[in-house]
Order: sequence, then C-alpha cells, then structure tokens
Amino acid sequence: MTIPKVSQDLPPATDGVLRIATRKSPLAMWQAEHVAALLANLGIKTELVPLVSSGDVDMRPIDGKRQVGVFTKRIQQALIDDEADVAVHSMKDLPTEVDERLVVAAIPQRETVADCLVSPSKWAINDLPQGAKIGTGSKRRAAQLLALRSDLDIQSIRGNVQTRLGKLDDGEYDAIILANAGLLRLKMDDLARSVLPLEQMLPAPGQGALAIEVRSDDDAALGALAQIDDPFARAATTAERTLLSNLNGGCLAPIAAFAELTPGKTQSGGTQSSDAAKLHLQARVLSTNGRQQLADSGECDLDQDDPASWFVAAKELATKISKRLEKSGARKLIEQAR
Repeated sequence: MTIPKVSQDLPPATDGVLRIATRKSPLAMWQAEHVAALLANLGIKTELVPLVSSGDVDMRPIDGKRQVGVFTKRIQQALIDDEADVAVHSMKDLPTEVDERLVVAAIPQRETVADCLVSPSKWAINDLPQGAKIGTGSKRRAAQLLALRSDLDIQSIRGNVQTRLGKLDDGEYDAIILANAGLLRLKMDDLARSVLPLEQMLPAPGQGALAIEVRSDDDAALGALAQIDDPFARAATTAERTLLSNLNGGCLAPIAAFAELTPGKTQSGGTQSSDAAKLHLQARVLSTNGRQQLADSGECDLDQDDPASWFVAAKELATKISKRLEKSGARKLIEQAR
C-alpha cells in the first residue's frame, strides 16, 4: 500500500491534493491509508491529517451519560473548519443525526461484519468457563452475550485494539470481544480467536464499513470520492442505519442489524431470470441483561438495472421492520438501556 505524506501542521488546502482527517490510532490510520491508496489508484493525490478525538483520551465507559460521537466529532470539525477535505470514520461510530454541512460521499467495499471472541485458549462462547470475565465496551455485544450465557461477568473495556489486547494478556479479562474486520485490517491473522456466527452475535449497524465524509458543497471532493463508492455496501448500510435512526437508538444502544444483497440469477446468454436481486435485513433489540430480545427481518426486491433506486428500497424495508419492532416494545428496551 502506498503510504501518503502525513501532514503535521494542518496546512491550507492544496490544489489537487485531498487532505484526509483521521484519528491517530493504528486502525484509524490504516483506514485512512486504505482510502488514500484507493484514491492513489485513480491518480488522486492525498495527505493525512492525524487528529485526536475525545474518545481517544477519555477512557471512561461510553454510556448514555456521555455524548454520542466521541470518536467522530473532532474529525468532522476538521472538515467544517477547513483543516481537511475528507474525513474517514468507522461507519458504526458515525452518529445517524444529519449535519447538512457534511455528506457521506463514499462507502468503499465492506469488510466482514462478524465479531470474534479473543482468548488465549481460542474459546467459543459455549466453551467459556463458568463466570468468565469478558471485556467489551458495547451494550449490543454485552446483551447478546448474556442472552446466551447469563453467568458471564461482563466488564467494560476501553482503548484501541492494541490496548485491549494488552489488558487481555495482563490477565484483566478471560476473553474480549472485537470486530474481526479490525483484526483483519491490522493483519493480526495469527491472533487466537473464535469468529462468532451471526446467529449468536449480530453486528452493529454499519459494522465492517467505512464512511467517507466531505463538505456538502465541495464538488471536487464529492466527485473524487464518488469513484470509490460501493453501491452494495451503501445499500446495506443504508438499511441498517435507517433502522437505527428510526428507533432513535444511536450507536450506544443494544441494537443489532445486518443487511446483505443477493444478486439475481442469470440464464445462459446473460438473460435475466425471474430470480430478482434482493436485499435482506435482520435486526435485534435487547434489554441490557439479555433477558428480553426482539427480533425481526424482511427482504425486498431490487432493480439490478437501477442501483440508485436501491437506497430508497433499503430505507423502505428498514422502516417497515423498525415499525414492527416499535409495536413489539423496542423503544421501551432502548430507553431502559440509556
């Protein structure tokens, strides 16, 4: 991968060079370098603008008492203040509230959405010892763990991937849960872990995807980033985040969702068969102790000749499912979790 020049002093915009704002953690830097490499393949020059977010320095547990967006607001402010032209976020950290000054210009091809259980013994959930201490900073993960194993001792953990792994090595936890996408991106292929099936651990809305923001009036940046947008990833994450937004959940609530596209089949000679492309969405809302769980799913057809229509279909599907979850009592569970 081509490593772009790293800006140290937040220079003014340079003609022909896109300044990419990113957090300084190793994973965030990888994500920014990945976007830079995608743009470099198109002949677009970039430089990185590493910044520190409040979520990187405040290690208190993230809950309803703390503001949503602790990992994203500093990076977004860099765009607003013209310190940068592009902001790279983990999609699952990006608040659903819309700032009209900014727009998600690209969602590149998505990595795996799975979570994994990391432990020296490579335990699966059913293998964990009675009362095992599990580290996670996510209510969604904690609730789904407790739904499977009410005996587990779920403890808060903060810090970047390397910090969390260090705490595991020091014996503070028996196991920790991490997104497998981050481990793959950091090339931690040899790390002992058990990938959790979706039946056990449904991901956070947007997990495994990157959200690339620019100023909504920056036509040059919009045009450049549009070239690395993946319509499959955008349609899937649109469905997941629409459901999250409709439930007023925010990224801290025990809400899980996963959408995937199934392409239609073609007959010999390239003729389209009656099997249309489909978008399938499944969702869960849980109580924090895992004892109550609401689940729903659905699917819709997609017009393979009109990818622009996929996003409307994704929103409509998510709205139907979120309404059914509301009728089942989802809002009450979400409010109790705040």
